[in-house]
Amino acid sequence: MSPPPVPSSFPNRRSLLRGAVGGAAALTLAGAMTTRAAAATGPSVRQTGTSVLDATALYFVSYDGLVNNNAFQKNGLLTYKGYQYAVWYSADRNATVARRAVGSTTWSTATVGHTLSTDDSHNVISAGVSPADGRLHLVMDSHSSGYYYVKSAAGLMDAPSTTSWSSARFGSVQTGMDGVALTSTFTYPQFLVSPQGRLQLSYRTGISGNGQAALAEYNNGAWSNLGVWTANTGTYTSTHGSSTARNLYLHGLDYGPDGRLHVFGTWREQSTAVTCGANLTNHDTTYTFSDDYGRTWKNSAGSTVGTTGSTGLVAVGSAGIVVDSLNPDHALMNQESQAVDSAGLPHALISYVPGRFGQCITDYVAGRTAYARPFHVWKDSAGAWHKTEVPFAMNSSQRSQLVLDAYDNAYVCMPFGRIAAASASSGWTDWTMLYDGTSTLNAFGEVVVDHTRIAQDGILSILYQEKSSGTTTPSPLHVIDFQLPV
Repeated sequence: MSPPPVPSSFPNRRSLLRGAVGGAAALTLAGAMTTRAAAATGPSVRQTGTSVLDATALYFVSYDGLVNNNAFQKNGLLTYKGYQYAVWYSADRNATVARRAVGSTTWSTATVGHTLSTDDSHNVISAGVSPADGRLHLVMDSHSSGYYYVKSAAGLMDAPSTTSWSSARFGSVQTGMDGVALTSTFTYPQFLVSPQGRLQLSYRTGISGNGQAALAEYNNGAWSNLGVWTANTGTYTSTHGSSTARNLYLHGLDYGPDGRLHVFGTWREQSTAVTCGANLTNHDTTYTFSDDYGRTWKNSAGSTVGTTGSTGLVAVGSAGIVVDSLNPDHALMNQESQAVDSAGLPHALISYVPGRFGQCITDYVAGRTAYARPFHVWKDSAGAWHKTEVPFAMNSSQRSQLVLDAYDNAYVCMPFGRIAAASASSGWTDWTMLYDGTSTLNAFGEVVVDHTRIAQDGILSILYQEKSSGTTTPSPLHVIDFQLPV
């Protein structure tokens, strides 16, 4: 990849209409262009507050993570119409949802009638809002298994300052989506809102190394299953061997200001024969987009590579979808992070062990903890892809999250509460560490970011859980807030 050019002008994200949960349901490009001087505003963070969600939240470590703050959860913290919402499991395993007025440190809490079934950190709670009827939707407690679904009364999210908050506002727990079953091997729920105002649900059907990405959609008060859009078949061959089954892990799903849906991903093979002896088989960073709300998928050049719910799916052999090639020997992380800037250009955050530290990482956790580095991958307006190393060791096997501020400056929220940033005016090359909470926050590892709030008021809210004093002793769950440039 060539060195990135210094952009001469960037759209000003402040001019975009804000307020869409999960992305771009109310965004516009009107008035988006700004002057060079405005675009030169660099990144900064200023802590504005902190609050305790739960002094004794459920704590256990599984797959090196916590069930209350897995970064792939995406929708564990969201803001809608002046209120912020958080979801987690309390010490008694109850699925819990809380809200607060933006700017307040006081949360109102309610349980929704479900208790976590097993000590598996994949079994997160994901939340989404359907704008058409003002309902809050929760999907939870699943890992290649059945799942649980709860939705609130209609209108609960529309007038929060005058609407009471209690468990009675939520309906009964279901094992389908109002009668739509989806799959019996469900994992990784993530809600987003389409530019049409429809609530969409992304999920995986199948298992690690043999699964498919799929979409469902809520419209006119009813769910429909749009179907799978990635294939688990085909042959992938490395210098070591071959595999005939896999799944695509998604870094996220984000609508840009022009209504385009962007998705980065990472393949995981079923067979370890493709590795030098590594215990995980992640390889390559892929990119696809959809201009029809997830029905048809195209590669970076604009060629169609798959259609949701059909036999023609995005596959490991699909032309032009790999934007950063990497073999399975470098402990590449799956489901890291992505964002779309105000020009509608896609950005991804990936991390792996660079070749200078070795060409064969056999122990994924130990290798990443010792040597992994994050990388910022992005596409320019001419269609070229660029990659820059974020020059800070991960010191962790876990994930970071990428966010963009009103000026398209990039921020990487790393494990343990560290925030690195780079300016858009430099072409995202001048990375610096703006905040290091390693010694003060006592955070376990991964954090959850409220991506919706950044677009609305320029506040970066981060949910984290403290390290426990024991292996299963409950520990405090916090939200810390930072002001970004607006």
